[in-house]
Amino acid sequence: MANKLWEKDFEVNSEIERFTVGRDRELDLYLAKYDVLGSMAHITMLESIGLIGKDELPLLLKELKHIYAICERGEFHIEEGIEDVHSQVELMLTRKLGDMGKKIHSGRSRNDQVLVDLKLFTRHELMEVAEAVKVLFDELQQKSEQYKDVLMPGYTHLQVAMPSSFGLWFGAYAESLCDDMLFLQAAYKMTNRNPLGSAAGYGSSFPLNRQMTTDLLGFDSMDYNVVYAQMGRGKTERNVGFALATIAGTLAKLAFDACLFNSQNFGFVKLPKECTTGSSIMPHKKNPDVFELIRAKCNKLQALPQQVTLIMNNLPVGYFRDLQIIKEVFLPAFDELKDCLQMTAYIINKIEVCDTILDNPMYDPMFSVETVNKLASEGLPFRDAYKKVGLDIEAGTFRPDKNIHHTHEGSIGNLCNDRIAALMDTVLKGFSFERVTEAEKRLLA
Repeated sequence: MANKLWEKDFEVNSEIERFTVGRDRELDLYLAKYDVLGSMAHITMLESIGLIGKDELPLLLKELKHIYAICERGEFHIEEGIEDVHSQVELMLTRKLGDMGKKIHSGRSRNDQVLVDLKLFTRHELMEVAEAVKVLFDELQQKSEQYKDVLMPGYTHLQVAMPSSFGLWFGAYAESLCDDMLFLQAAYKMTNRNPLGSAAGYGSSFPLNRQMTTDLLGFDSMDYNVVYAQMGRGKTERNVGFALATIAGTLAKLAFDACLFNSQNFGFVKLPKECTTGSSIMPHKKNPDVFELIRAKCNKLQALPQQVTLIMNNLPVGYFRDLQIIKEVFLPAFDELKDCLQMTAYIINKIEVCDTILDNPMYDPMFSVETVNKLASEGLPFRDAYKKVGLDIEAGTFRPDKNIHHTHEGSIGNLCNDRIAALMDTVLKGFSFERVTEAEKRLLA
């Protein structure tokens, strides 16, 4: 069995080792290529302060790029007996380059190493989530424009209330994603700060150049105070968790609406048949399984910030092994949310709407407010108009005028989709993904 980075002159009980390592070897595969990127920046800085020779740096960088390529191909694995990704990368270097490979750990701890890995991983995943949100946003906006003139009932208390439209329904979820993206942007900005150089949480006696690694890795700034850098473990995941949860909340609500509107009792929309399943006993069934799973997965994702909070809650300053458990709920969350976003975008692209909903007289009362407002605009006091229309409905003599004219901003006749698109563009530009992408390209060049 290989030595641990921290191992001294006694052997650890195998059951204790199994318990303390937990799922790290499995979950660290998410972080592998980011561990390599962090090491490349770190050793470039170490060479600049004389802790790695000028002749050694090119050899180390070349081998790290080789390991990065292995990660990109999905072929990186952590060997049996190796504790984590950091140990595996260092082992691969020392096998190839001998004692030179052992120099890469100077001036850092596994504490700031995993911190920088998590930051690099998280900002990349947030970029992919933002891209997936934008795809869904575009699909919703397209459908909002396509069906802007198709009316449908709006509901309060699940009772038919007032006229709505598919333009409003699709557009509402598009605008909801704009606000969700503000949370995502805030989480990204808090993530995109460099903890490298904080070591075990109290800095280093080496004259580290933290600004250099910040620039090399494309961070906006560093986490300046080394104690705060370590305090950020868990806090970053919690803040990102809230951002993911708010997107998941929008998807879960949309999924519930779609399941309801797809049912025979409503018949407002028709989901793509490949996104439904049948029954083993009822030949007529087309169950909205994909949206039901999206709803369940997104409801689970909304628990993420609470899970992280409960793990880290009341921990004092410094590193504690409790934080390892956060990875189990945090790292897989991105793939789950991206999957839900992609599935939702697919369904919205192919969804069909019913344009004859209002032929059913059951929905006539939803025009009652239109009639009240018309009478009021003609001079009848509002309360008298309200009473008259109410009595007509009770007597069965109410006859709606379905030719409605809403003109104010955000209403049926004035969706403001162009302004909502401008909101989304403004938020997206605020991420500055290009800076990060260029920095990583330069480091790998």
